[in-house]
Amino acid sequence: MNRLLNVPVAAVRAFSSSSRNLKNKVPEAQKLFQEDNGLPVHIKGGTSDVLLYRATMLLTAAGTCYSLYWLLVASMPNKKE
Repeated sequence: MNRLLNVPVAAVRAFSSSSRNLKNKVPEAQKLFQEDNGLPVHIKGGTSDVLLYRATMLLTAAGTCYSLYWLLVASMPNKKE
């Protein structure tokens, strides 16, 4: 019976707000993304955003070319021997 009484105390301690000191980073992000520096918003985050953007564009272009290749192959008549 004593074990059941300890469960609510453990639950309250686990969700206590005093154990975490989180800083609100939203104002810093707003300054970064609203800054007028001539960059598009999808690359304002830095090098990692630029690399992610370029990888996405590369995969998109490669996938489009691959799809067009197989569309061309499928449109050719089969050879009858």
